[in-house]
Amino acid sequence: MPPKPKFSKQDILDAALKLVRDEGIEHLTARSLAQKLGCSVCPVFTVFENMEELQAEVIRAAKDLYSQYVEEGLKFSPAFKGVGMQYINFAVNEPRLFRMLFMAEQPERPSVIDILHAIEDNYDKILQSVCDCYGFNLTQAVRLYRHLWIYTHGIASLCATNTCNFTSDEISTMLTEVCRAQVVALKGETK
Repeated sequence: MPPKPKFSKQDILDAALKLVRDEGIEHLTARSLAQKLGCSVCPVFTVFENMEELQAEVIRAAKDLYSQYVEEGLKFSPAFKGVGMQYINFAVNEPRLFRMLFMAEQPERPSVIDILHAIEDNYDKILQSVCDCYGFNLTQAVRLYRHLWIYTHGIASLCATNTCNFTSDEISTMLTEVCRAQVVALKGETK
């Protein structure tokens, strides 16, 4: 009978996620992970077929963590602002995970709408929140949310790269100001 594995899949995944949180995805190697676990690389490859499989699991775990932030954001009113605030909070609290998920070079250049669908499982709820808040139709809601997300991503990127530091109140004020300006512009188009 083979010996019982020293580390479970979850143990290895947790250590890999911590390594990425502390040092970044580029530092996730079999050797660095084994060092963090205090073992050889054998346990890693006993549980995972290869590093690509492990990296995919780390990305999934990071997305799950991000989803928790989004769920918190959806509790705010308006929900789309709450989600924006939580997107930035994720960048502040988990800068390396944020950069891995939202600032990595992509193989193709998707549209902003495709990106929003890919990163926001709750995209439809968020759009409904915009419609409910401002009485917008779906086209207007998409346009507003697209502008807000681009602006929010800019703030989050500045935070995740330590380029700027903003207080929560400053972030809230900036998001409100850009939202008001976009709402005025969109409502002006319908007159």
